[in-house]
Amino acid sequence: MTTAVSSPAHEASRRRTFAVIAHPDAGKSTLTEALALHAHIITEAGAVHGKGNRKATVSDWMDMEKDRGISVASSALQFNYSPEGHDGEPYVINLVDTPGHADFSEDTYRVLTAVDAAVMLIDAAKGLEPQTLKLFRVCKARGLPIITVINKWDRVGREPLELVDEIVNEIQLQPTPLYWPVGEAGDFRGLAHINDDGEADNYIHFIRTAGGSTIAPEEHYSPEQAGEKEAEAWETAVEEAELLAADGALHDQDLFEQCVTSPLIFASAMLNFGVHQILDTLCAIAPEPGSRECDPKVMEKATGAIAETREVDDDFAGVVFKVQAGMDRNHRDTLAFMRVVSGIFERGMQVTHAQSGRSFSTKYALTVFGRTRDTVEAAYPGDIVGLVNAGSLAPGDTIYSGKKIQFRPMPQFAPESFQTLRAKSLGKYKQFRKGLEQLDAEGVVQILRNELRGDAAPVMAAVGPMQFEVMQARMEVEYNVETVVEPVPYSVARRTDAASAEELGRQRGVEIFTRTDGELIALFGDKWKLAFVQKEHPELTMEPLVAD
Repeated sequence: MTTAVSSPAHEASRRRTFAVIAHPDAGKSTLTEALALHAHIITEAGAVHGKGNRKATVSDWMDMEKDRGISVASSALQFNYSPEGHDGEPYVINLVDTPGHADFSEDTYRVLTAVDAAVMLIDAAKGLEPQTLKLFRVCKARGLPIITVINKWDRVGREPLELVDEIVNEIQLQPTPLYWPVGEAGDFRGLAHINDDGEADNYIHFIRTAGGSTIAPEEHYSPEQAGEKEAEAWETAVEEAELLAADGALHDQDLFEQCVTSPLIFASAMLNFGVHQILDTLCAIAPEPGSRECDPKVMEKATGAIAETREVDDDFAGVVFKVQAGMDRNHRDTLAFMRVVSGIFERGMQVTHAQSGRSFSTKYALTVFGRTRDTVEAAYPGDIVGLVNAGSLAPGDTIYSGKKIQFRPMPQFAPESFQTLRAKSLGKYKQFRKGLEQLDAEGVVQILRNELRGDAAPVMAAVGPMQFEVMQARMEVEYNVETVVEPVPYSVARRTDAASAEELGRQRGVEIFTRTDGELIALFGDKWKLAFVQKEHPELTMEPLVAD
């Protein structure tokens, strides 16, 4: 990072902070590697062809991720990048790779509160898939601009116009082509650059490298030269681009920022085709960091102000969106990922934790690239900083200096899977409790307890069952505790209160628990049981477990 000499507004103008979202196996981690490769911060992509020669991507740091070839935790990467022909200061890219598996969608939702744009990655053969649709709706609700990338165009897939139609019809988002493929899916020759009038004014021909592990060289041709070189494939690309332009599918910056349209790029992350075009597009049109609204309920109570925002030039403020332990086996520390919202963050500064009112020092601050760590001296709006051993911080917390501010709470999502967890050996109970407290604080799962079950066998509540596997794996690796998970006869959770808990607890097929944050949670056998109790006792509190 640069030293703290520039104004926050100037530095914010250089930042591009975005997340990569997609369905599992669409190529998110591979794209992350490819983007890092094109920024020249690695010399060889981590994902290469061939099962025997396949490497784990550098953004995947958990053994489970490497073994399964999926991302189960978000990873924040930062690097400088200068587009071709750019003469000014390089852009600072803050890229957050997210889990694709639906069981870890809550981690992805949290990440989306910390970025300014999203790259929506779609498999050329599969098109829109359920997890993609879910994440798009979250982006839409947050007003996050989306750049759409059709990935894996080097493999047999669907027709490009068919994919565009599906996006329009399924999610009412109008793709506006910036780079259109030359050659059908499985015969990826290059990209036609589409100008503001919808015309193909340049042909970028890619040359394959061994296994796609290095940057693919490019050759540029005029439209006339492209016609001679690619003949029918170029003519088809031009006709399709003209057809979309005639239908009004042209880039409009305002509509893009309003999440009405989405710039469209075709690529192959595995072959490094179209990758620097993605980076160039992000630098050119993705929004820079801006102001952030506070939590009106808290601010009205504290200052009498119903609505306030933190502008990038105001005093320092940041929001924690993820807490993670065990990223470095050499250091038993906890890392809180913070998005800088305003002002200048300087290592060692005293800040205030808005939720508790306590002050603490930020002596140990890092940027994190997979398992690689570098000390941060200064950070600016849009940057992602890892605060070490910030054990008092939780996802959604605000830290600040100067004028008090507290941002809106992190959204929570209703768990759908429930199991008990206990240590195999009673002799490991102390380590078991320590691990449980840490993973609960990170939000890996929600921990539910009651007097009947005791502390030795709490109920874990999660969005999906694979979260339990992560919990068990981390318990064993990080705390040397082997655990056993067992099912419980519940599938629906509702928030309740003390006045309702006694009567609910008398109902057959209902059990009352206390969550770590003190909330009373009622678990029901199934949705029909919930409906029956709601009908019989409409006066009782049974609220969905979703934050305001």
